[in-house]
Amino acid sequence: MKRDKKNWLKLPEEHDYPAAESYLSLIYDHETTVRFVNALKDAPMTAFKAKDIFRASRLPLLGTNNSHVRKNQKKLAAGRKLSPLLLVRDSSHGKTIIADGYHRMCAVYLLDEDTSVPCKIV
Repeated sequence: MKRDKKNWLKLPEEHDYPAAESYLSLIYDHETTVRFVNALKDAPMTAFKAKDIFRASRLPLLGTNNSHVRKNQKKLAAGRKLSPLLLVRDSSHGKTIIADGYHRMCAVYLLDEDTSVPCKIV
């Protein structure tokens, strides 16, 4: 999995933003959610190691028994690219929210925790 950049699209896909909005709306009020999604659309691309994103998110790692994780690993094995993650810093709780891309994150982490994962973060 050391071919990091070859495994990822250059930008998130358009359908990732409504998915992020749906998830964030469970955590934040409508105004805050819209502000985050608009900021994500304008945010520059960056990258962090998979292991660091996981530590910052405090989420459990989903294994290959999860159908979405397995699907993303099959995409990678077939040479198809994954969409970058959309992340939100939740400073009030000292963690990073994976607004979109949790299953992609798990799929990549299971292959190589040191891989560089492209993302947008606000």
